[in-house]
Amino acid sequence: MAASAGGPGTAHMIEADVLLPSDGSEHSQPIMAHPPETNSDNTLQEWLTEVMKSNKGIKLDFKSLAVVEPSMMLLENVKRHLKRPVWINADILPGPNGNSKVIDAKPFLDTVISFFPDVTFSLGWTTGWHPEKVNEGYSWTMVKEMEYICNELSQPVTFPVRAALVRQSCSQLLWLLKKSNRYSLTIWTGKNDNYSVEDLLYIRDHFDKKQVFYDILEPQNHEFKQAIGIKVNL
Repeated sequence: MAASAGGPGTAHMIEADVLLPSDGSEHSQPIMAHPPETNSDNTLQEWLTEVMKSNKGIKLDFKSLAVVEPSMMLLENVKRHLKRPVWINADILPGPNGNSKVIDAKPFLDTVISFFPDVTFSLGWTTGWHPEKVNEGYSWTMVKEMEYICNELSQPVTFPVRAALVRQSCSQLLWLLKKSNRYSLTIWTGKNDNYSVEDLLYIRDHFDKKQVFYDILEPQNHEFKQAIGIKVNL
């Protein structure tokens, strides 16, 4: 779950991965499933019905272009009930060690904007992390390509960046954030990534706290909160 800018805070977004089921049925509707799973009994429509009862924002992570339009149609049906932020996420560019398929940026952005012009975009790079080798960070080419796409937008954009790759990419990411006050980072963590609380503190010290969100797994989330003096409920 994404957390507040400036510190881990209380998680205020409910996240879900959205895809079309792999059985390929003609009338298949968007489902919630975390890859590599590609089938699920949990449909987006049912999930939205449940989420409407909460006071949290929602973040939908799209895994293919084909699922975007049918999902937007479902979201439009509940639009008037949405009193909280909606973030729409996709990996639109290849990033460090990334080998997953990217989503074609233009049709993705155009489709979402046609339904929700006031959405917040979460636009990322595909990434990988390898414990046995030196992991390169986000290159100048990667951040400049992202800025080229995003400077045409009027919506707020947060860039999800992998915590273990940020420290070696500080110059590039600081440059990117300075390009617009619409931009922010969301620091996320891979389950098996090797990074330290010191890395998180380094990020906190070098970036504007108002432009950084955190989406951190335990136990580092707990340790980070303690390190920056946020009261932790044990």
